[in-house]
Amino acid sequence: MEQKGNFTAELWERISHPVPEWFRDAKFGLFFHWGPYCVPGYMNEWYSRNMYCKGFKQNLYHERTFGSLHDFGYKDFIPMLRGEAFDPEAWAELVELSGARYAGPVTEHCDNFSLWDSRVNPVNSVNMGPRRDVLGECAVAFRRRGIRLLATFHHQWLWGWFMSTDAEADVYMPENELYYGPALPLETNRYIPYRLPDEAFCRTWRDKVLEVIDRYCPDALYFDSRACIIGEPYRFEVVDRYYRRAGADGIVTFKQEDFPQRAGVYDTERGSFALPKPFVWQSDDRLEANTTWCIVQSPKYRGAKSVIHQLCDIVSKNGNLLLNVGPRADGSFHPDAVRELRAVGDWLRLNGEAIYGSRPFSVAAEGPATVDDAGYDVAMLNKDLKGGAAELKNQELGERDLRFTTAGGSLYAIAMGWPESGRAEIRTLRRGGPMGDISSVRLLGADAPLPFRRTDTALEVTFPAERPCEHAYVLKIN
Repeated sequence: MEQKGNFTAELWERISHPVPEWFRDAKFGLFFHWGPYCVPGYMNEWYSRNMYCKGFKQNLYHERTFGSLHDFGYKDFIPMLRGEAFDPEAWAELVELSGARYAGPVTEHCDNFSLWDSRVNPVNSVNMGPRRDVLGECAVAFRRRGIRLLATFHHQWLWGWFMSTDAEADVYMPENELYYGPALPLETNRYIPYRLPDEAFCRTWRDKVLEVIDRYCPDALYFDSRACIIGEPYRFEVVDRYYRRAGADGIVTFKQEDFPQRAGVYDTERGSFALPKPFVWQSDDRLEANTTWCIVQSPKYRGAKSVIHQLCDIVSKNGNLLLNVGPRADGSFHPDAVRELRAVGDWLRLNGEAIYGSRPFSVAAEGPATVDDAGYDVAMLNKDLKGGAAELKNQELGERDLRFTTAGGSLYAIAMGWPESGRAEIRTLRRGGPMGDISSVRLLGADAPLPFRRTDTALEVTFPAERPCEHAYVLKIN
């Protein structure tokens, strides 16, 4: 939604904020969708909305499993989110083992359940459910290990989120307004409704964010899409307060045109770019291979190879990858998810010098696989709002695909597969190409420099007999 008027011209410019170096250097973060929707664990985290849409799969499942929406509503899952295995130290250890440098729980999803000790919202994880200050405990555990704290906000979606096509649903009972908000026209559950949030809703939206800023001062704030429906003065106030509180090290990330570009870092959900960007950007994606951002009954996960290739592609184009993994309702993580994240971390411990603190080369990529400008856009979002399952596929890269980064005066060429011939031909680095003289080529994890020959068509590098790792292989070129 386009920002207009003197308000924007006069005030947004005042908080124009450069991207802090720590964020540019970090490259990789984790976040965690955890809330009452994890209790049924059916289909996805939109269960809280779609269970109230008659005929949707979640609705049919809910009434078959738990009973009518009148007798058993979303609020009744809250006491079942006991979090008996929630351990912030275990969460911090997983972040550390994965190689991520910033992380945090979904501070509040669309469902009005705050994962902090809130005075603004009594429906929170201290008063109900696990009875723990999830964000606060994570902040202590993460910072103790040098992990930057991320807080993510999705609560603009609460406007109309629970409105039901079932007139007898518990969301319409006045005594449940605490959990669901006041009854609204059904059309308010659209992406951009005709009836925009009123002042009371906008004030509460603002006050939740300000409370987290003042109490926990996260290193990064993430706003999910649809923040554009919140009145501009309220959006400005939270960004202004945040940068005053966090200073030069704070950063805001946002989607679509919900905030002016100067306000922070653009985030493209499950997104990619074909070419490097002159601005720092972020893609948020999920480890889950199911169409979900939370734990489900039969979870499947992407392999470490897919995540590593995606990370290398994003970093080569001046981006960060923020990866989701959803804990179980008890607060623990599925062992398959832990295994894949550990494998990502193992790769980064060997090859991280090509990722952390790196900057783009004049050429980002080489190889036959094409990566397009793509992302989870408004059209896909609207499909999901109607009960669909919009999906994007992660691009598969092979041994002839390379990604380039620079750091510390070195160029890194990351091969997405092991050359079966024993030799890589890098056309970008041919004689007369964008790099000057080459004195040495090393493979990270290998002991000796590699033999190489430079021709008018390619830099030819002979690989050793043994692989130092799996999934992707980094040549350090000086």
